[in-house]
Amino acid sequence: MRPDPAAQLPGDALILLVGPSGSGKSTWAMTRFAPAEILSSDAFRELVAGDAADQAATADAFKVLHQVAKARLRRGLRSVVDATNLTERARRSLLRLAAAAGRPAVAIVFDVPLQRCLAQNAARPDRRVPEEVVRRHHREMAAALGRLPAEGYAAIHIVRDEAMERA
Repeated sequence: MRPDPAAQLPGDALILLVGPSGSGKSTWAMTRFAPAEILSSDAFRELVAGDAADQAATADAFKVLHQVAKARLRRGLRSVVDATNLTERARRSLLRLAAAAGRPAVAIVFDVPLQRCLAQNAARPDRRVPEEVVRRHHREMAAALGRLPAEGYAAIHIVRDEAMERA
């Protein structure tokens, strides 16, 4: 059994959760980090638009999320960005925040089988992501795995399906 990557993370790090919708990122984070450490894109959409599913509010939500992350990092506080973080562009802007604050950036990648993502998404009691989006996210995650090592993280941890059983 592999050690839990959360136990190895610096207390002042920017932690990017990287994975498709339905991969278990939010559940995993909630069992390992304090609520104030978790900066959820859904929560920020809810904050700025009153609806966590309002994709039209994404730009505003991330603007506020980045400001909060910047302030926390400046103060040396752990910041866990709970979003898909599947595009290099999205990750790059967060990496810049960590670098500007002199804090390490860590990626936690959820390499979970597509069928598990689809099943977990379908079982959500509230907001479900369309199946075609989950499938696209899964393809993007596979591509991101190849790019992450060159992006400048202090560490990259992979959470695989068997680790989800312990979540």
